[in-house]
Amino acid sequence: MTTFAGMKEFSLLISVYKGERAECLTTCFDSIYRQSVLPTEIILVEDGPLTPSLYEAIGREEKRFPCLRRVVLSDNQGLGVALNKGMQACSYDIVARMDTDDICMPDRFEVQMNYMTAHQEIDVLGAWITEFDIEPTNTVAIRNLPEKHDEIYNFGKKRNPMNHPVVMFRKQSVLNAGGYQPFPLFEDYYLWARMLKQGYRFHNLPQSLLLFRRSPEMVRRRGGLTYAHNEISFLKKLHEIGYISLWDLFRNVCQRYGVRIAPNWVRSLIYKHLLRTVPK
Repeated sequence: MTTFAGMKEFSLLISVYKGERAECLTTCFDSIYRQSVLPTEIILVEDGPLTPSLYEAIGREEKRFPCLRRVVLSDNQGLGVALNKGMQACSYDIVARMDTDDICMPDRFEVQMNYMTAHQEIDVLGAWITEFDIEPTNTVAIRNLPEKHDEIYNFGKKRNPMNHPVVMFRKQSVLNAGGYQPFPLFEDYYLWARMLKQGYRFHNLPQSLLLFRRSPEMVRRRGGLTYAHNEISFLKKLHEIGYISLWDLFRNVCQRYGVRIAPNWVRSLIYKHLLRTVPK
């Protein structure tokens, strides 16, 4: 729990809303406390009123982390708005992201800060994530992604090329690209697509740096007619900004629509066995 010589300061940006669980938030902050390199500051955005248990958990974390600063929104405005408000409060140009129900590997920040410090040309740095059910020891899949920029650019035309809860980015680059913009459930993907199209540089570290809590709710949220139609609107937007071709648009709609309207158990199997690597 220290800062190494030559390493820059950085902010950690987290958003929380009333639907999240206090015990998961505590586990998340436990993983931050165990980091080999701590964030210089933690910006926690409260996206609307929270539950009493969440307020109690946040109060405990304020005592443990004097660097914790709360950004309070009077009503729930969605992840994109919450993260933009949080970025405005970040004091440092390098910003790390994570969600309150995930768990950082002990050296996550050290590994990413070392890379960002050594590679000033990189604007957005990601990594792999390991998904688990209920308990962190029950790992079920790894979402590995292309490493190099050109591979990331091409992969992004088919699927989200970055694992949002484990990214680290340069704040000014994100702001210059327009920041997060309203596109529910696709805020991060839309940001990456715009940045890639505008020439910002990306890299994914070929190692897992975060444990991602997978749940039946996550699978349900990514299905149904409403989600399918929102996804089609999102893909049309990617075509409008020139990131994907008309053929890419047609292919993606054909490939994804059936997955979105399939039963939850079918979609869960697709995620686990076709779109992820099963850990050995």
